[in-house]
Amino acid sequence: MELTRLPVRAAVFDLDGTLIDTEPRNRVMWARLFDAHGVPHDEAELASFAGRRGREVLGDRLHLFPGRTVEELFHEVMAYGADPDMPVPEPVPGAVELVRALRGLGVPTAVVTSGISGYAHDLLDVLGVLELMDLIVTADDVVVGKPDPEGYLAAARGLGVPPDEAVAFEDAPAGVAAARDAGMTVVGITTTQPSAALRAAQHVVADLRQVTVTPGPELRIRDTEEKKDQ
Repeated sequence: MELTRLPVRAAVFDLDGTLIDTEPRNRVMWARLFDAHGVPHDEAELASFAGRRGREVLGDRLHLFPGRTVEELFHEVMAYGADPDMPVPEPVPGAVELVRALRGLGVPTAVVTSGISGYAHDLLDVLGVLELMDLIVTADDVVVGKPDPEGYLAAARGLGVPPDEAVAFEDAPAGVAAARDAGMTVVGITTTQPSAALRAAQHVVADLRQVTVTPGPELRIRDTEEKKDQ
């Protein structure tokens, strides 16, 4: 693996698939919504929803659900998350340790997520890092979701750091595009997508155990071989 040393003034994290692996649960929720309404779907389509706001995904496909509104469908898909047989989300390896290490060195941290506010706060609380975040930008805080850069630009403003001095961590193509367009350096994480899908990120790692932070502060990133060869 190739080792990169990268100065960091602020760190901005996506949530689902980056700090906590909720993607298996989210895909089951979406599949149950489509199945309940007899709407055909496949794994590739479900994977394409990663990183995007649920209401925008539904708005793009509302014609497949005649007589239903985006709000009705959104509340329905979220309700499936309470089903007792849902996959249990697990922390992405190295995620909690990295957040704590960054805060220990005084690096401002934020979350930019396509999830709604209550959902995001609950997951961060489960992870034990809610109080470590200086700022949380959710789907409720932006006009346009990822891949638009609005959320990442809001995070940079809120942290008081120029976007080009912040590092963003993302697992989905939509999020990588949003952070890149905001001007941030992006570390892609292959928890939910193959390396090739994250080729727009400047760095790609398997999980956050491949990212450490040292005084400076400086990130040390062990890029995957797949990214190095691209």
